[in-house]
Amino acid sequence: MKRAVYAGSFDPFTYGHRDILRRATALFDEVIVAVLHNPEKRCCLPVTRRMAIIEDSIKGMENVRVSSFSGLLVDYLRKEDIHFCIRGVRNGIDMDSEMQTAHINHQLGSDMGYAVETIALFTSPETSYISGSMVRQIASFGGDVTSYASPEAQKALYEYYHISEGR
Repeated sequence: MKRAVYAGSFDPFTYGHRDILRRATALFDEVIVAVLHNPEKRCCLPVTRRMAIIEDSIKGMENVRVSSFSGLLVDYLRKEDIHFCIRGVRNGIDMDSEMQTAHINHQLGSDMGYAVETIALFTSPETSYISGSMVRQIASFGGDVTSYASPEAQKALYEYYHISEGR
């Protein structure tokens, strides 16, 4: 069985994330969406809420499960006995960053005697401009984010920013 991890902070899980996940499910028998808990990173939504948003967003995707982790991705991959991680790439800036991360994860895995391969999927043109930070910023001003994130994610963001609803 070929399995992969799609890891990230997913603050919030956007339609861009869902597109990458949908395409990854065609390549692997199982994909685990692993929500990163990083105390050093200030997220709007707690891990449990991010996981609930993802669960709501993936209804109908049979070969997906949601989990969380903290620490190094390679440690999580080793614990789950998975050798592949999925990364979404929107542009050249993402590509540079993801390539660096892929090399580091590969080296860290090699140092542990564990093979780690990164599979980069380029975003669809329809979602290539969507980023979590952009969605958070629009929501913080009460803007309409219905084109970028699920109703559950929208609700969570508007609650976080104390906004009754988007325009």
